[in-house]
Amino acid sequence: MIRIAFRGLLDTARRELGATAALLVVAFGAWGFLSIAEEVAEGETRALDMAVLRALRVDGLPDQLIGPKWLHLAAIDITAMGSVAVLTLVIALAFALLASLRRWTEALLLLAGAGGGLVISQTLKLVFGRERPDLAYRAVEAVNASFPSGHAMLSAVVFLTLGVLAARFADRRRVKVLAVGAGVFVSLLVGASRVYLGVHWASDVLAGWCVGAAWAMACWFAAFLAQRKLEGARPSGPTPSA
Repeated sequence: MIRIAFRGLLDTARRELGATAALLVVAFGAWGFLSIAEEVAEGETRALDMAVLRALRVDGLPDQLIGPKWLHLAAIDITAMGSVAVLTLVIALAFALLASLRRWTEALLLLAGAGGGLVISQTLKLVFGRERPDLAYRAVEAVNASFPSGHAMLSAVVFLTLGVLAARFADRRRVKVLAVGAGVFVSLLVGASRVYLGVHWASDVLAGWCVGAAWAMACWFAAFLAQRKLEGARPSGPTPSA
């Protein structure tokens, strides 16, 4: 009986690979965030955070970034991709596209994910109230609390959601992988730029990625279940003629 039940679970996991992967991301993302949050609350990440920040500065000059000038400018451009203003524009354009295609489930998923992510981000910042790195390390302006990184979290929510939605429209596996991979890559770049520019600790960004990915996949899984339930409620037979 146990062997039969296990085989049934494996068959279900194979058929619903996307849903299984989403649940794994939710579980590991939540676990990762809670683990980092505990370490941050106890001050265990302070030494590592400072080491990373100093490694990205010229020795003895906290206001001087390592690397060429073009890299500094590129980091500023990349970090703007995780700002509320830019993400709002991206969401608005994506919502308009989905609405024009009458893909209302996907459009509402995008809005719910982004709106919920913003609320979660601001709530967590208020709860932890962590100070950002000293002003001497900051290459750009930043406001509110530091933990978790809002740029890292919201870019993960928005770009991962867009990647997953784009994958649903694709037929080829390589296109699906590219779409999701692009979302992951952009969110990683945005988060890394926050540490490089000195406005976040490395642990802030790691926590932002974890909770952002978990929230994005939780929203996708909720939409997946809702769609399955809706499809199950539709009559399977032919509609009787009047």
